[in-house]
Amino acid sequence: MYKKFYKTIGYLILIIGAISMLLPFVYMFSLSFMTDKQIFTNSFNLFPNPTTLENYTYVINNVDIFRYFFNSMFVAIATTIGQVIISALAGYAFARFEFKHKEILFILILVSMMIPPQVNIVPLFFIMKQFHWIDTYWALIVPGLFGGFGVFMMRQWFKSMPDDMESSAKIDGCNTFQVFYKIALPLALPALMTLAIFTFITTWNSFMWPLIVTNSDSMRTLPLALANFKGSFREITDWGALCAFSVICCLPVIGVFLLGRKYFINDILNGGIKE
Repeated sequence: MYKKFYKTIGYLILIIGAISMLLPFVYMFSLSFMTDKQIFTNSFNLFPNPTTLENYTYVINNVDIFRYFFNSMFVAIATTIGQVIISALAGYAFARFEFKHKEILFILILVSMMIPPQVNIVPLFFIMKQFHWIDTYWALIVPGLFGGFGVFMMRQWFKSMPDDMESSAKIDGCNTFQVFYKIALPLALPALMTLAIFTFITTWNSFMWPLIVTNSDSMRTLPLALANFKGSFREITDWGALCAFSVICCLPVIGVFLLGRKYFINDILNGGIKE
C-alpha cells in the first residue's frame, strides 16, 4: 500500500514538473497567434479565438528571417557533423589503442571540461583574429568542432564494448579502419546520435560567441537576430511578433530532439550480441 502511495506521489511530482516546464512554451506558442487586443485582455486565454497569422507575417516581412535561419542551420549542422566525427575517432583511439602519454592527454581533455567556456572567449577571439576569420563561418564553426565532453563520452562507450567482436572481425580480414567503421560505429549509433543532438542544440542556442565574432548583419544567427528584434521596439513591445519569432527559433531544436529521442537508451550494445 505504501509503495503504491509513494509511486503515485512520484508520478504526481513528475506531472507537475512537466506542466511547469511546458506551460511557458505552450503559452508563448498561443500568444504568437493572438492580436494585441487578445494578448492584453485580463483573462488568461490559452487557446486564441480567432487565431491570426499577422505576427508571423510581420516577422517575415520585417526581418531577414531566412538568412538568419540559414546561418544557424548551416553552423549547427557543420559543427555537429564535425564534432561527432572527431569525437568518435578520438574516443576510439583512447579506448582501443595504446600510445605514448595517452593517460596524460586524456586527463588534459577532462581538465578542459572543467574550465568555464567564458574563460576561453578572449584567447579564442584573438586566435580567430590572427587567422582573419572574424565575421566568417570559420569562426562560428571551427571552435565548436572540438569538445572534451564528446571525446569522453565516446571513449567510455567504446571502452565498454567487448573485445570479442573486434577480434572476430580482424580474424575475418578487417583492418583497423574497417573494424572501426563496420563494427564499432554501428554499435555506437545511440551514443553518436545523443552527442549529435546535444551538439546541435548547444550550437543552435549559442549567443555569446556569435555575438563576439560576427559584425555584419548577414552573418547573424537566429539568437542574435531575436535579441536585435527585441531591441528594435522603442516604446511598445510587440509581444505577438516577439513570440512568433521565438517560436521560429525553437521549432528546429524541438524537431531534432523528437527525431532522435529513440536513441536515448541505456543498453550499450542494444542487441548487438546475441546468445
